[in-house]
Amino acid sequence: MIGFLIRKTFYDLWDNMFKIVLINLGFIACTAIPIFLPGFVGSLTGIFALEIIFSALGILVCTVYLSGVSYALRLVSDYGSFGFAEFFDALKKAWPAGIAVGFIVFIIFLIFMFVIPFYLTMEPPIVGLLLAAVVFWTTIFCILSFQFFFTVYTRLGMNIKKTFKKCMIISLDNSGLSIFLIIHNIIVLAISAIFAFMFPGPAGILLYLDQALRLRLLKYDYLEANPDANRRKIPWDALLIEEREKTGTRSLKNFIFPWKD
Repeated sequence: MIGFLIRKTFYDLWDNMFKIVLINLGFIACTAIPIFLPGFVGSLTGIFALEIIFSALGILVCTVYLSGVSYALRLVSDYGSFGFAEFFDALKKAWPAGIAVGFIVFIIFLIFMFVIPFYLTMEPPIVGLLLAAVVFWTTIFCILSFQFFFTVYTRLGMNIKKTFKKCMIISLDNSGLSIFLIIHNIIVLAISAIFAFMFPGPAGILLYLDQALRLRLLKYDYLEANPDANRRKIPWDALLIEEREKTGTRSLKNFIFPWKD
């Protein structure tokens, strides 16, 4: 499954490169708000609380934008496409997920910036270290789980409360995949830095996560149809036959000169 996931995502990224770049440029513009605005407001007013408030607002702008991106990219995962009309329609439908993720990101930011450092300065040191370790690993589990938040919300059509619960269930039931995805996405971000985060960038990561969940749901469809099946031995070759036929294979010439094949 992993090999096919990487191949299909690469094909979709290549076929929609111009849109992916535009989406990433929009996100880069959004990130200017939480990066520069809080410091500017703080330098004018000298009020630290205002910096925190504007940081939170900036994060919300970014995550609401990404919620619309994730919803629109679902169409690409399903062998379709999208335009500006579809993107703005997606934004209207997915903004609650963006607000929820914004709060999650802001809380994680506060944990790493203030909570863990505070525990590390507590006396006696062993108590602070234990508390910091508990908070740290709990936060890591949340990051592993909530990386699916956008795609679970948009693909499964759940409310916010059910999305939180479903993310945790999926992460626990697919721990290996969750760890692989977070490592993969860190590598993709590092590669994206070479291209100023314009490609594959955040849009590429969201597309990859949506593809991963979409294919993983085939496992649950199979288990529902075969309740006595071994959960550890999923026949992925059989489950992906139709997907592989739709995706096909491509030569190097087809990537560079698609009109010649």
